[in-house]
Amino acid sequence: MSRHFEFRSGVLPLLVSIPHAGTDLPDGFAERLTDSARRLPDTDWFVDRLYDLPLLGEASMIVARTSRYVVDLNRPPGDESLYPGQSTTGLCPLVQFDGKPIYLPGAEPAAAEIAGRIETYWQPYHQALAKELERLRARHSRVLIFDAHSIASEVPRLFPGVLPDFNFGTNHGASCGDSLQRAIARFARDECSGYSHVINGRFVGGYITRHYGQPAQGIDGLQLELSQATHLDESGRTWDSALAGRLQAVLSRLFSTLLKEFS
Repeated sequence: MSRHFEFRSGVLPLLVSIPHAGTDLPDGFAERLTDSARRLPDTDWFVDRLYDLPLLGEASMIVARTSRYVVDLNRPPGDESLYPGQSTTGLCPLVQFDGKPIYLPGAEPAAAEIAGRIETYWQPYHQALAKELERLRARHSRVLIFDAHSIASEVPRLFPGVLPDFNFGTNHGASCGDSLQRAIARFARDECSGYSHVINGRFVGGYITRHYGQPAQGIDGLQLELSQATHLDESGRTWDSALAGRLQAVLSRLFSTLLKEFS
């Protein structure tokens, strides 16, 4: 298995993808970054820890080790914008979420380097996703790919105001069947007490949700973008055990609800 991601194969009709929790950088990469970018502020901090749930012990899971600043595994390989007309970041991003540069002047990657990053990091991750989904589909009539993310609660360049706590994305219903869409809506309404939520708001799902979520082929795709205020002390981007414990209880109920749709 690739040293650039961790992978576990399970028996449930569920594959959890965590593409943005990685902090590894290639040799010599950090020296090319600005001071602020070296702190990797746009990492999905502790998302792999957040989804270390007993209910997911028999689920397939893939967790990237490499930073999204090297290559963003949730962007299309051709780097087409997923949100035309809105601020976003690309396949090999040049700016941070706040608009500050990632690279020192003149240190940006050229086309050949970007192609190498796709081959080294992007392709193996997606080959693993596709292979595992194929294996799960051979065992189950329907399966779910769940793409797990987090983001700071306030990123003015990307969205106004404060982001809702739970941001469910199904590409406006295209990445999952109607029954799952209804189950998500019921859960958000009835089980997210104390948390704000939105379905297909600012984040409707990235490349992974849109590409692999093909309900007509028996594969549903769902992205959950969590506000980091739900489980971190955002001032220092540190794990808050009390907040995270409360959130994990809700996530366990979420997966119980989702898996009932695939039983």
